[in-house]
Amino acid sequence: MSLKGKTLFITGASRGIGREIALKAAQDGANVVIAAKTAVEHSKLEGTIFSVAKEIEAAGGQALAIQLDVRDEQAVQAAMKQAADQFGGIDILINNAGAIKLSGVETLDPQRFDLMYQVNTRAVLVCSQAALPYLKKSENPHILSLSPPLNLNEKWFASYAPYTISKYGMSMLTIGMSQEFEHYKISVNSLWPKTIIATAAIEFSLGGRELLSRARKPSIMADAAYSILTSEKRKISGRLLIDEEILREVGVTDFEQYREGSSEEDLMIDLFVDA
Repeated sequence: MSLKGKTLFITGASRGIGREIALKAAQDGANVVIAAKTAVEHSKLEGTIFSVAKEIEAAGGQALAIQLDVRDEQAVQAAMKQAADQFGGIDILINNAGAIKLSGVETLDPQRFDLMYQVNTRAVLVCSQAALPYLKKSENPHILSLSPPLNLNEKWFASYAPYTISKYGMSMLTIGMSQEFEHYKISVNSLWPKTIIATAAIEFSLGGRELLSRARKPSIMADAAYSILTSEKRKISGRLLIDEEILREVGVTDFEQYREGSSEEDLMIDLFVDA
């Protein structure tokens, strides 16, 4: 299977994992919609929807850059239509946009919780609804959300339950939509990294650049996503997958290639994953 000629709609694709998945698909000759908020270069963060569009085209794909706030359902519907009009349909939706604040109930501003819930959980619902009419017409449709396994160990709730709730909501929608959309032959899955990934979210939200030496490159998530998105109709569906596990299933054995830092550093296991 290949993504050649397929159209991917990726939210939050101006940097990090979303960008990496976009570039991986572009190598096959895919059409990629970069739907993200960043249209102007940020002083601390590299990448905009337009810079990634140029990278996609240089890699062999076709690109459409759309500035989008996934909290706005009307804007999401308009963006899906624009994408489908440009490329003749939509085959794959990747819910990659995210918001994070690792604070407990006592200290978290309720407006910050609203942001996390809307960008994480609610956006999966909104984007999936808007993509559904187009996915129904695809030969091998997929919805993939970047969300974790449902690990109910109390330690994942003790210090930042609001964030945990917003991410687990995404995963529960994956399970539900896989069942609900079965008769449309749409594969619906979630994907999460086993270790932290070298992204801006890690650098600025979880502890600074020193943590990046204990991270893996975003390419491991792109390769894992690719293995899911190129699978046949419903062969993989309703699963909350870990990047390393799905890659092992398809025969990958060398994971040193994905290290960001020195092999002497211990990799840091990501949130919601038991060591």
